[in-house]
Amino acid sequence: MRLSNCEINFSNPFFLLRLFVSAISLFTFMSCSTPKNVTYFRDIPDTVLRRSIDQAPYYTPEIQVDDILQVTIQTLDPASTAMLNQTNTTSWPVTGTSGTQPASNTQASNVSGFLVDKEGYVVLPLIGKVQVKGKTTDKVRDDIRAKAAEYYKDPVVNVRFANFKITVLGEVTRPSTYIVPNEKVTLLDAIGMAGDLTIYGKRENVMLIRDAGPKKEFIRFNLNDSKTFTSPYFYLRQGDVVYVEPNKNKVSGTDTNSVKRIAVITSVLTLLVVVISRINF
Repeated sequence: MRLSNCEINFSNPFFLLRLFVSAISLFTFMSCSTPKNVTYFRDIPDTVLRRSIDQAPYYTPEIQVDDILQVTIQTLDPASTAMLNQTNTTSWPVTGTSGTQPASNTQASNVSGFLVDKEGYVVLPLIGKVQVKGKTTDKVRDDIRAKAAEYYKDPVVNVRFANFKITVLGEVTRPSTYIVPNEKVTLLDAIGMAGDLTIYGKRENVMLIRDAGPKKEFIRFNLNDSKTFTSPYFYLRQGDVVYVEPNKNKVSGTDTNSVKRIAVITSVLTLLVVVISRINF
């Protein structure tokens, strides 16, 4: 009895080759499929037009040893103002937790300001030593203004961090150490600066590493859950490190290069099937 063309014949090499190509094509399609957990805050349905969440409170960061402060003092006398701010152009390298680590984004690796010494002081021209360790920039501003007022009338003082840095590593578009001009930085701000997570970033397991005196703190975030906004670690501190873990697709090697190689192999095998079919028929 003759088998029709649509019948399965495992002894036919042409059929086996065609079956193999189909399996490769199916595997390629599955490899290119989008992972399920790519949407942020999935617990908020897309049918909800408005929803309120109690956000974690923000606490102004405290100044620590080796921080760099930008201090500007304005007075009614332009000459005095120039002298008070003359050393504000001193450049210091951006220092990481394991030595000198320049910022690799578009900002300069050196920043200008006054370095907080090991005893917690900064030394300002004409003003002298000012204790800043453990204080907020607002408190230090008031202290410097009080000292400057002893010599100048109605001084205007501004104090801010010059090296408020956040490091973002792992499965993000631009992993780097970023110098942030604003003290009020959230986890989402840091991820945004790094160009967002890649398709291989594990959104349900983002880790924050923070210095806590002689110890390190490790905190996990689930970006699929809106409870992220309520975490006391939602606002970042100077020197925080955000690490985005790769998902199973990246770990198993189904990255872009592997998919491209599979696609090339599939194309070659498909061409071979066409050639054989031309010869047989």
